[in-house]
Amino acid sequence: MNAKNPKIAVFGGGSWATAIVKMLCENMEEVGWYMRSVYILEHIKRNKNNPSYISSVEFDTKKLILTNDINEMVRYADYLIFAIPSAFLNSELEKLQEPLQDKVIFSAIKGIVPESGLIVGEHFNDVYKIPFENIGVITGPCHAEEVAMEKLSYLTIACRDQQKAKFIGKQLSSSYINTKVSDDIIGTEYAAMLKNIYAIAAGIAHGLGYGDNFQSVLMSNAIREMKRFIKKVHRMKRNINNSAYLGDLLVTGYSIFSRNRMFGNMIGKGYTVKSAMLEMNMIAEGYYATKSAYKINQENKARIPIINAVYAILYENKDPKKTFAKLTTVLN
Repeated sequence: MNAKNPKIAVFGGGSWATAIVKMLCENMEEVGWYMRSVYILEHIKRNKNNPSYISSVEFDTKKLILTNDINEMVRYADYLIFAIPSAFLNSELEKLQEPLQDKVIFSAIKGIVPESGLIVGEHFNDVYKIPFENIGVITGPCHAEEVAMEKLSYLTIACRDQQKAKFIGKQLSSSYINTKVSDDIIGTEYAAMLKNIYAIAAGIAHGLGYGDNFQSVLMSNAIREMKRFIKKVHRMKRNINNSAYLGDLLVTGYSIFSRNRMFGNMIGKGYTVKSAMLEMNMIAEGYYATKSAYKINQENKARIPIINAVYAILYENKDPKKTFAKLTTVLN
């Protein structure tokens, strides 16, 4: 690793990957960017923007090292930031021939790797034997669309090695991005996964016609449910009201930019899961997270009525109206 001037690469071609590259370009002379699509890479080279996601962002292409060869990008960089949807991460990593042991991995993925049933940090630790000192998490509250508009946003960078968290935080900071560091790598990553489930619940409630009064009760119960769940999987001292937990939950549950809320809203209005996904043409991470969280909790036995309700609707084809009518009786 180049200790004096480490190189950073972003893996993924979606809106969050695009936003992270934009943030890094504010501070770095050179940023690596891997994505599968040759078409999008060529478009970026010619037109200086990603045609598929937050296309309003214009890049200085002289700063970008672009490739669709994942091994080339792993060779290039010291710090690897993954922003690939969790459902596709494993298939991308299977292409790897380059070793990861001397790399620092940061996850900007808000979900569970389906093949291992683990959050991304745990997956890299368990499958690729990366020590937790070399694994970090980038979490919100922060929507890619607001980064594109340069609206003031906040990021939490978590890593057991605080110097590595501070380094990434510095590279992502700007006049419109505030960063802070945390040592709760497991808790912040689980929170980033769980908030997408609660955003689906908020969307379902909206689609069913519930108003702001109920939404506030739903979110109040959601943060307490999140606290119970995370405490079971990783017990340590944390303030669940900090922005990495509560703030990220609120922005994902209420924002018009939230794809998980949008997905839930369509389910509440009567769409099937398949038709909602086809109409959105985007990945709703909370769909996969719901199954994973439900499965994890079979062992941990935390009280999670909201997750159970969303699971019943998405995976057991239970009627949303009846399921939420029942849920309202156990919330307080």
